[in-house]
Amino acid sequence: MSMIRLTLAVVFMLLAERAIAETSASARYNACMEKVARYPKDAFEDAIQWRDMGGGGGAAEHCAASALIALGLFKDAAVRLENLAQRIREEPAFKAELLGQAAQTWLLAEMPARAEAVATAALKLRPGDIELLLDRAQARAALADYAKANEDLDAVIIRDPGRADAFAFRAAAKRFLDDRAGALVDVERALALDLNHAPALLERGNLRRMAGNDAGARADWLMVLSISPDGVAADAARANLEKMDVKQR
Repeated sequence: MSMIRLTLAVVFMLLAERAIAETSASARYNACMEKVARYPKDAFEDAIQWRDMGGGGGAAEHCAASALIALGLFKDAAVRLENLAQRIREEPAFKAELLGQAAQTWLLAEMPARAEAVATAALKLRPGDIELLLDRAQARAALADYAKANEDLDAVIIRDPGRADAFAFRAAAKRFLDDRAGALVDVERALALDLNHAPALLERGNLRRMAGNDAGARADWLMVLSISPDGVAADAARANLEKMDVKQR
């Protein structure tokens, strides 16, 4: 065998070994993430062991962060996701994805200022990304900066006018900015896109209640509970109905 053929044989062997290793790592990551859903504490321990053995790297860290989210340890998870995004040598779009996850987790940790900063950093890596703009808008709304949230939602709707969630969210922002007419237009556009969109129905109920249409508000909030009995929209609708009933007694 000539030297060049020997060299090529070695290269092919190394590539094959690398492919096997990558396949094995992918399988272990998938197994770890599947365990997160059912046994997050065990998943976290597995991920840390995998990382400490030197073979897990970023995949192990991501699984560990996901397990912490499942355990409700949002601040710790957000820190891990941020650090991972800063440390890994990947394309900017991939780093932006991790930062977006970190921003969402900071929101879960009720730290919207940090979420806004991280989402802004992610948008510098992936300008105009719709999901990142929505994340930042949510953070800004949590900071009561509804004007800035509205700007982000404007950008989302320009890029994708078929997003019912963006119209419903912008309706809420406009309501806080005392633009009830604009809010009603947006909420109706959201419902035209998705008749059973729970956040849009919640927001229309809010607007109807403010306009003195208690019957219409009640109908919308009851519809929210019928369509989506669990979650943030349902909790808000239930609370609104209770307040309405107390005032009417």
